Amino acid sequence: MILLFCCYGLLVKAQVDIPAFKVISFCTAKNDAAHISFVHEANRWFAGMSNVYHFKYDSTQDWNNLNDSFLSKYQVVVFLDTRPDSPKQRMAFQRYMEKGGAWMGFHFSAFALTPSDYPQNWGWYHEQFLGSGEHVSNTWRPTTAILKVEDKKHPATKQLPQKFTASPNEWYRWKNDLRKNNNIKILLSIDTTSFPLGTGPKPNEIWHTGYYPVVWTNTKYRMIYFNMGHNDIDYEHGSNKTLSLTFNNAIQDRLVMNALLWLGKKI
Repeated sequence: MILLFCCYGLLVKAQVDIPAFKVISFCTAKNDAAHISFVHEANRWFAGMSNVYHFKYDSTQDWNNLNDSFLSKYQVVVFLDTRPDSPKQRMAFQRYMEKGGAWMGFHFSAFALTPSDYPQNWGWYHEQFLGSGEHVSNTWRPTTAILKVEDKKHPATKQLPQKFTASPNEWYRWKNDLRKNNNIKILLSIDTTSFPLGTGPKPNEIWHTGYYPVVWTNTKYRMIYFNMGHNDIDYEHGSNKTLSLTFNNAIQDRLVMNALLWLGKKI
């Protein structure tokens, strides 16, 4: 009887130790203090959540790992800040997604602007996969916004209120109108009660009207994009001190965790 109990206990422990799914995040974490702050915060948060929800979380700054062999070990890929640049890395990611892989992207991972250090030179990713096209403008400085849930039926928005206040963020506007793309399902947008949004000092950095999607998915793929991912930073005094966090908001955190569990096929 004792032997049977011990064997059963070992079996249960082995089952618990098997992760529900495996996540790999890619990041650059260079140059911009706000993006670096977010990357470090996100890595801590996801690692903590992995202990609660029993998934495995790894992170790498080596974009050469974006290859068929490495990606085959993971069920979910996360882009925390930038995107891959080399053709080989880009094709490996496209193959991964077209074969049923899952992806979560934050903020700057969708950025493209020609001319800039991140030009729009990847048509499949920006035009087809994300659907957003180039970056057009953004608010400044990072501020909270009232977000409106557009689709209450999606697993990512499960148990979310109709509206909630997001963590401070730099909000992006895109060239393409996602409402006109039949493959795009907009999950959250900025509610009109947020206007004026941004504090400037430039007038164009303050939004007074308009429609701005901030979370969406492309129904042709297992993916979700979040515009969130830019902490407020003390640039003015040169300290680069983090002044706000992204993952300190219970409702927003639930949204991200719901989305990850959906990508991992656990809800």
